[in-house]
Amino acid sequence: MAKSYTLGEVSQHNHRHDCWLVIGGKVYDVTKFLEDHPGGDEVLLSATGKDATDDFEDIGHSSTAKAMLDEFYVGDIDSASIPTKYKYKPPKQPHYNQDKTAEFVIKILQFLVPLVILGVAFGVRFYTKAT
Repeated sequence: MAKSYTLGEVSQHNHRHDCWLVIGGKVYDVTKFLEDHPGGDEVLLSATGKDATDDFEDIGHSSTAKAMLDEFYVGDIDSASIPTKYKYKPPKQPHYNQDKTAEFVIKILQFLVPLVILGVAFGVRFYTKAT
């Protein structure tokens, strides 16, 4: 049976000579892989002390990389020790005020009325010169 670790226990393994990660509910000792990691050891070290599943999945690791995890497996994470994720809640937007529709119509008219007057003036001038 696999040993179960708390996130506190796993977080103590957070340096170059002792690096553990939590990925997919399992704990991996990736210390031996630090030098060979294509993204560099800093990437792995920055993922210690938390659930690194999203970080691992977001990168799009190959099936080979996922299979390599088996050799680094040391146990399971106690899921109760991982803080719950907070779902993003967008800030509340003020409700659209329909009373502003009148203001919008007035602004449109302030733009269109002078253009119509200008057009009529050019039309009158054009037709009065032609006769």
